[in-house]
Amino acid sequence: MTRKNISSGSPWEPIVGFSRAVRIGSHVSVSGTVAWDPNGKFVGEGDPYAQTLQTIRNIEAALTQAGAKLTNVIRTRTYITNVAFGKDVARAHGEFFGTIRPASSMIVVAGLLEPQMLVEIEADAIVSE
Repeated sequence: MTRKNISSGSPWEPIVGFSRAVRIGSHVSVSGTVAWDPNGKFVGEGDPYAQTLQTIRNIEAALTQAGAKLTNVIRTRTYITNVAFGKDVARAHGEFFGTIRPASSMIVVAGLLEPQMLVEIEADAIVSE
């Protein structure tokens, strides 16, 4: 099967050895994604709702490059740094996935790579060949 790596342009990709997303056959996996905008500006500092919206937009952009859509998402994994963020993050997630309803987890973690990051989301999708 053909493998297609999707880059976000992050300087971390070659250092860590990862891609924003990878498509093999009909499967697309999107790496943990946070709220950097396409110009390299962090969106929503201190605001988990705004960070979630930007993060899902970033996931959507990666899926598009892989030939997929949000409607193809079958699973999301959301990591938050404070249980108090759960309702805001869930509300933003629901705005995109409310009718798609993928399998989903929300996990509270001690922290993410940088202190301004409050939310990180991974996604898996299946598309037609």
